[in-house]
Amino acid sequence: MVGQWGKEDDEEVTIRCYDDRRDRIEMDCVEKSCEIGHDHQTFLFTDTLGDPICRIRNTPLFTMLVAEVGKKLVGSIQGSVKPVKFHDKSVKVGYVLGLRVVPPYRRRGIGSILVRKMEEWFVVHNADFAYMATEKDNEASLGLFVGRHGYVIFRNPTILVNPVNRARGLKLPSDIGIRKLKVKEAASWYRRHVASTTEFFPEDIDKILGNKLSIGTWLAYYNKDVDNMESWAIVSVWDSSKVFKLRIGKAPLSYLILTKVCNFLGGFLPFLGFPDLFTPFGFYFLYGVHMEGPLRGKLVRALCEHIHNIAASSNHGGACKVVVVEVDGDDDDHHSLLRKCVPHWKMLSCDDDTWCIKPLKCEEKMAGLSEFTNMPLGSNSGSSLFVDPRDV
Repeated sequence: MVGQWGKEDDEEVTIRCYDDRRDRIEMDCVEKSCEIGHDHQTFLFTDTLGDPICRIRNTPLFTMLVAEVGKKLVGSIQGSVKPVKFHDKSVKVGYVLGLRVVPPYRRRGIGSILVRKMEEWFVVHNADFAYMATEKDNEASLGLFVGRHGYVIFRNPTILVNPVNRARGLKLPSDIGIRKLKVKEAASWYRRHVASTTEFFPEDIDKILGNKLSIGTWLAYYNKDVDNMESWAIVSVWDSSKVFKLRIGKAPLSYLILTKVCNFLGGFLPFLGFPDLFTPFGFYFLYGVHMEGPLRGKLVRALCEHIHNIAASSNHGGACKVVVVEVDGDDDDHHSLLRKCVPHWKMLSCDDDTWCIKPLKCEEKMAGLSEFTNMPLGSNSGSSLFVDPRDV
């Protein structure tokens, strides 16, 4: 696959599939040269633990394309295809992630070529939609996907982050029971109670729950209602620390000072529990978070605290330093209650995540599935968003 950068530049860029034996070392250099910025001061660096495609290996179908100039690797893009429920229809969606172009070769159209080639790969594998996630203030990314390639913004989820305090376990309410579900039981529970009210619900939920990275699924309920649950909550946990690590490269001075102070006082005041995020760290990702009933909020908090205790007592050498959950950013009562009930630190969390989507087939074949593209930004579809842990 060959593409042109621009009329003013005669050089060509070749797009090909990633070859692990040939490209691993050079791909590591590409990854390290591309900083992921949360704002102008804080940058996240990703350590893929020697496996550049670690973030897509657990999806049913995946690929990684690289951009090459001569014999030099200058960019890459990753993608995966999976079956989901979307607008009450069974469709296949292609997820775009890991778009990288090394700084000296940016603004030459390489990113656009990589996106187009990935979309072509999606179409070959019968994907109905392509979607991606970025930050709402990432003008370059939105300009590329929305401005140039016709994607539309359809969700603005909120990422909630809570530190793991390994020195202090949290005491759970005595009136709440928490039970770990078996994989088949959890899958059945999700299909019966969650699938119909959730967009992007994965049809291969059994494979996700049975994956070696999925620690388990827990159900919370009130002990007095164990035989007739009017209120309940459910959550599953994915151990991302076994896939890749993150590290904050630079941050505001206040954050650095707070970290040093908390580390110094930690021996005397362990309840502070502020983690050192300047060294590589992993995290637990909570997915499939769902609650029902008049007293559901307390149950969600109890589940999150239960997962915190599991993370704090894990034998992974302290690899898991934070617990992360991504929830809908809509301001209706249900989603607002969920955000309030999930324990999190505001300074570590963010509400600027933006999901963009694009139909890949003509409208006649989409049978009306593309009408959502005309919805105004921030409109509520009436359904929650299921965040697949394999997309994190």
